[in-house]
Amino acid sequence: MNKRRLGDSGLELAPLALGGNVFGWTADETTSFAVLDAFIDAGFNFVDTADIYSAWAPGNRGGESESIIGKWLKRSGKRQRVLIATKVGLEMGPGKKGLSRAYIKQAAEDSLKRLQTDYIDLYQAHIDDTETALEETLGAFAELIKEGKVTAIGASNYSAEKLDEALKVSGQNGWPRYESLQPEYNLYDRAGFETKLQPLCLQARLGVIPYFSLAAGFLTGKYRSEKDLANKARAQKVKNYLNPRGLRILDALNEIANEYHAKPAQIALAWLAAQPAVTAPIASATSVEQLRELTKAVELELEAEALERLDQASADEQAREAVV
Repeated sequence: MNKRRLGDSGLELAPLALGGNVFGWTADETTSFAVLDAFIDAGFNFVDTADIYSAWAPGNRGGESESIIGKWLKRSGKRQRVLIATKVGLEMGPGKKGLSRAYIKQAAEDSLKRLQTDYIDLYQAHIDDTETALEETLGAFAELIKEGKVTAIGASNYSAEKLDEALKVSGQNGWPRYESLQPEYNLYDRAGFETKLQPLCLQARLGVIPYFSLAAGFLTGKYRSEKDLANKARAQKVKNYLNPRGLRILDALNEIANEYHAKPAQIALAWLAAQPAVTAPIASATSVEQLRELTKAVELELEAEALERLDQASADEQAREAVV
């Protein structure tokens, strides 16, 4: 399988990443182990998680996803075949949040312990910390890299302005820089990334690993009305997509999926993988069957005409009016 370089980190990723947000939430330990095994055995190699996953699930406190991955790594013996990415910054308890030097160093040790490994391949700032200077944050990350506990660093949910500033601070101090960005980006949520972040990532040669690649499952085509959302874990998020633009995107996905003898989710992932700057979209799976469907997306190479139709269907109203 052809791999893609993640920025200048030296890490090489298969063109689809596995999201660990469902581990310990909608996928129990047994299911998570099966999905991880199937993913790696199919030739993929990048698993993304965070210390906070999945604190939102009833009875959870955070750290569940990392703990499951750690148990799997120990049991499977596949550490050398997988790149593990995790994150720091969101609140894990009283006084346990942010990107201060002290907290980053402590959170990294906690993540390493849960993951049952002695290094993290990609350690990411989960969200901007406006109360901590970038010099302190990036200096702490540099220490972790020097100690061999982290291979490369990345940013998630950063604005273009903050990301650009961070790259300059790293350069001025001779520190390792953020080599990747993890933004929310998919066929529906486009402007937030494409307007300012995409040009910056291309210019700086950063890797991009988008999350919510399937818009919380909306782009699978399973949800076309609020009735379809009954008792679904992501109902509140998906509800935001149930509008004329969202349904127009689903119609285009269905048409192109039929032409390519594929599923709408596969087309949505193939569109994302074809976008400038994108290294590997992140997608989650709660069963091996679902995973196998998603991984077929890497076999698709959408023609320019299909990509254009998806671009038009997903353009916001202002952009569509300009074209018309």
